[in-house]
Amino acid sequence: MKTLYAHRGMSSLAPENTLSAFKLCVDHQVHWFECDIDILHDGTIVVSHDSTLDRCTDRSGSLFELKRQALDSIDAGSWFSDEFIGERIPTLDQLIDLMNQYRLNANIEIKSCDSNADAARDLLSGLDKALEGLDSQVEYIISSFNPMLLAEFKKIRPQARVACLFETHTLNDDWHVIMQWVGAEFIHPQNQGLTREQVQMFKAHGYKVNVWTVNAKDRANQLFNWGVDGIFTDVAQSFPKGRRMVGKGGAK
Repeated sequence: MKTLYAHRGMSSLAPENTLSAFKLCVDHQVHWFECDIDILHDGTIVVSHDSTLDRCTDRSGSLFELKRQALDSIDAGSWFSDEFIGERIPTLDQLIDLMNQYRLNANIEIKSCDSNADAARDLLSGLDKALEGLDSQVEYIISSFNPMLLAEFKKIRPQARVACLFETHTLNDDWHVIMQWVGAEFIHPQNQGLTREQVQMFKAHGYKVNVWTVNAKDRANQLFNWGVDGIFTDVAQSFPKGRRMVGKGGAK
């Protein structure tokens, strides 16, 4: 079975990485979404792709400098459309509650947490604690471009399934060494430049392969024919419903 992941939620229909974008997965029968997490100054873990507020809110400046109470006054929706005025940056706890409520599965990407090493450790321990509240029927995958963070999280939570993210230019000959060192079950390569031979190589080593970011249906079909297990897409609603309702992509 193949898996369709709504990239940052239904991000072409609602502001990315918001509860509204994730809830729309239910309406469109998409069982998996992808999101990003980072940490605030007070240790609150939030759902956000960027380390700054500039692109997706009505504020500017560093995300890390914020504390939890500041989230109540930041608009994370009006940049997308007036329909989403007042949308907030979600916390990880709110995300877990939503996953439980709607039985939605998630690929949670850990951002590199450039602030400091202590914040990175707090992010990993906070994620581990939050996942304790996830219902047993709900699935997740933890991914990152940073193999050191993934390896450390695997030590903290060895039962977690993890995925190494690779950009095309970072997919070097040592990719398998990195995967083994992390203990990853999934490889998430960039769509651009990915070849059939690479997919076959990943599969031959026993890894599940999920490709980002694929919006063209003909390319998606090509990748699935090559043996890819899943794709991340900004336009999950454009795929046939039968393709959206798919099998297991990960496990707790």
